[in-house]
Amino acid sequence: MQLPDAETLFKSLAKKIQSDCDKDFVLVGIHTGGVWLAERLHQELAITQPLGTLDVSFYRDDFDKIGLHSKVKRSEIPFEVEGAHIILVDDVLYTGRTIRAAINELFDYGRPACIRLATLVDRSGRELPIAAQYTGVELQLPADKMLELKREANGKLSLNLYDKSLAE
Repeated sequence: MQLPDAETLFKSLAKKIQSDCDKDFVLVGIHTGGVWLAERLHQELAITQPLGTLDVSFYRDDFDKIGLHSKVKRSEIPFEVEGAHIILVDDVLYTGRTIRAAINELFDYGRPACIRLATLVDRSGRELPIAAQYTGVELQLPADKMLELKREANGKLSLNLYDKSLAE
């Protein structure tokens, strides 16, 4: 299967957000791919508010099954969440469980005015009623495949499709 170019998808996503939003919002990226996108969006859209990051490892509903992975990162929210207009950024929207975990974590910091979701790829297969307001592309992928965002040393983004069995 031929995957779309991640850089082209990024530009499309940035334009969609820029045309819909004023500068009165903050970005929060979900580790790891969502943070890469949020960093690029923060720069591309010239957002003056600081960038937030979340690692939702402790908020996942499958934590008791999969345990803690070795690369837990620190969540950093350097702004007041109470009353904030937040765009939550992730790389691939699949089941919706990562987004649910991120929203739960955000509410531990305060009650935002609103949360919108931006994702580079919506691959369908939702298990929870979660929808992105900003999407680079919607793809139909087989359930036995995983989609991964990669970042090269120079910052260039690319997509990789692999068998789910290789991830276990």
